[in-house]
Amino acid sequence: MGVATGPDGRLRCWWCLDASELLVYHDEVWGRPMHGERELFEMLTLESFQSGLSWLTILRKRDGFRRAFDDWDLERVANYGDRDTDRLLADASIVRHRGKIEAAIANAGATLALHRAGESLDELLWRFAPSDEDRRAPESGDELPSVTPEATAMAKELKVRGFRFVGPTTAHSLMQAAGLVNDHLAGCELRL
Repeated sequence: MGVATGPDGRLRCWWCLDASELLVYHDEVWGRPMHGERELFEMLTLESFQSGLSWLTILRKRDGFRRAFDDWDLERVANYGDRDTDRLLADASIVRHRGKIEAAIANAGATLALHRAGESLDELLWRFAPSDEDRRAPESGDELPSVTPEATAMAKELKVRGFRFVGPTTAHSLMQAAGLVNDHLAGCELRL
């Protein structure tokens, strides 16, 4: 669970070398600072759908999620009704889980409520990014926490704001994916 040589001879975090989709995700998305309402809403939703599943399953369904959720259009998703929920439950291109689907719809509404209050999902999430000044690069996967105090605080605040299906572990995964924390291992060539 350290760095390993990829197919192109570059050193990367071990977890991305089992599938080409993981390699691309590691190299182009994971740990890179992400901003923008649509982008962060997508990542929040995908991370919540990942709960209990492998990330590779979610990556392989990512295009299906985009199509099924109207390319993450917050207004449209927030206004989904029972027919949309039934449509999504029948869509094999996504993970069909009623609780997660209903949470995605509620979370779109919660994001719009932030906007009405003069806030943004981007600002809210980045408020919990820890300072990198005191963090050393993890040497192995054994040093990567699944929950941090910042992630716990983020999950608590999201819940207060009406977000659902985002506990501390999901919040921490979101922080890793969206670059709020840099958990690329020491020696990984993609560590910024």
